[in-house]
Amino acid sequence: MKLLFDSCMSTVVAEELRQQGVDVTWVGDWPADPGDRAILSRAHAEGRVLITLDKDFGELAVVQHYPHAGIVRIVDVSPLEMAFTCRRVASFYAKELAAGAIITVESKRTRVRLGDSDPDA
Repeated sequence: MKLLFDSCMSTVVAEELRQQGVDVTWVGDWPADPGDRAILSRAHAEGRVLITLDKDFGELAVVQHYPHAGIVRIVDVSPLEMAFTCRRVASFYAKELAAGAIITVESKRTRVRLGDSDPDA
């Protein structure tokens, strides 16, 4: 699974995942942060699951029907557990993410919002 880390995610975590063989692109490596819409569009175009701390991407996807390749929002997870959490979610919820799920991971629970089969319905 390919991941796109939002700029709010740690470069240390991105690098740790890369060393483990995960295909990770980090927005912080880009010349400039192009904004949420452009980030979500690029993730979708490249078939990357967006990993973020920012809740605004969920609104873009759900309310404004921006296409995406899956979104994982991480809340209240220790920096030491971040890489493990990303790997676990990407592996355990691969099918749901491939179908456009939005997943919120908190320290004590994980919420999954399944993708809409028809966003215009």
